[in-house]
Amino acid sequence: MSVIDLSAYGADFTANPYPYYAALRASGPVHEILTPEGVPAWLIVGHEEARAALVDPRLVKDVTAVTGFVPLEFEVIGRNLLGVDPPDHTRLRKLVAGEFTVRRVEALRPRVQELTDELLDAMAAGKAGEPGNSGQSGEPGRTAGAGRADLVDAFAFPLPITVICELLGVPTADRDTFRAWSNEAVAPTGALSEREVFDGFGGYLDALIEDKRAAGPQDDLLSALIATRAEDGDRLALSELRALAFLLLVAGHETTVNLIATTVRLLLGHPEQLAALRADFGLLDQVIEESLRYDGPVETATYRFAAEDVDLAGTAVPAGSVVLVGLAAAGHDPARFADPERFDTRRDPRGHLAFGHGIHYCLGAPLARLEAKVAIRSLLERFPRLALDPATEPYTWLPGILIRGTRELPVVW
Repeated sequence: MSVIDLSAYGADFTANPYPYYAALRASGPVHEILTPEGVPAWLIVGHEEARAALVDPRLVKDVTAVTGFVPLEFEVIGRNLLGVDPPDHTRLRKLVAGEFTVRRVEALRPRVQELTDELLDAMAAGKAGEPGNSGQSGEPGRTAGAGRADLVDAFAFPLPITVICELLGVPTADRDTFRAWSNEAVAPTGALSEREVFDGFGGYLDALIEDKRAAGPQDDLLSALIATRAEDGDRLALSELRALAFLLLVAGHETTVNLIATTVRLLLGHPEQLAALRADFGLLDQVIEESLRYDGPVETATYRFAAEDVDLAGTAVPAGSVVLVGLAAAGHDPARFADPERFDTRRDPRGHLAFGHGIHYCLGAPLARLEAKVAIRSLLERFPRLALDPATEPYTWLPGILIRGTRELPVVW
């Protein structure tokens, strides 16, 4: 089996990886690759094989335990839920899971709706996407005037970053700084070094945690996590708080930005499906699930490492190898989803792996779904003539194979 260099496919792969994944799948579910960043890995492109890998205890998350290597993120920020295995993972997840129940997330709906309405007011007035800016004051932002906007800048980014900042108790004035750090963390462009990103995040979060400890109990998630104790008295150490806050800030908005923007892009590109949704918003849950299956915001799950020599669907993977589970590729496996290249909001997309599977299933899935539902319905109701801007250049796709989406989405109404 030859090693497949994904970087050789160039910009075409970044814009639309699905034909390439289909070609790989035709010759087997597991392939030895070089990622676009040049990392040797084993990529899983079949649905059932991906689902099995996500719960395989031989594929671990803690690279240090397997190779002895300590990544810069671990050194500066600490190990978060995506970088540890049981029993550490079990302990950490137990301490934080209570803050992300469906009931607690649902209680956020009125605030999410309020922020959404404020952002749509600002969009309608041709102002920058910022909650509270209804166009009555402030300078115009990167939106292009009334009737035209970059939906990412004006809406899809500011909504989830404001929600997660408010939830954690982080000043929303710092959101542009977080955006720069976060973008470089998940889809590096070279604008900032890895050291600058993690040093910036780490120093900021340490100061924020110390301020909250000094201020005493407050009504925000980070304060609650600082005060959280398990029944046996266990609580989160500073490094664990820092790492968890980092994960929540990055994962809590990056994926939702792209879920909102991608779903809108797909609907606007499929007029019949958009018309069906406008006629019956009862279809919205199904629309969002189909968007997650068809072009979800996480292309491949974060790294796993073979703790021993592993047979994956008949392919021998040596101990210490990086294993990438192709969540996006799995959503296009015809063995699981009929006619998978068709965006069909009437299909039953249950069983997709967009939020993962097993013990690392995304904690924030209920919040992402809630934000997407409120955002998309409100947007379509507010702008009945919303359309993709025909006068724009081709999209700028996020680099790499972790986060899937575009840096902008120009629209008109």
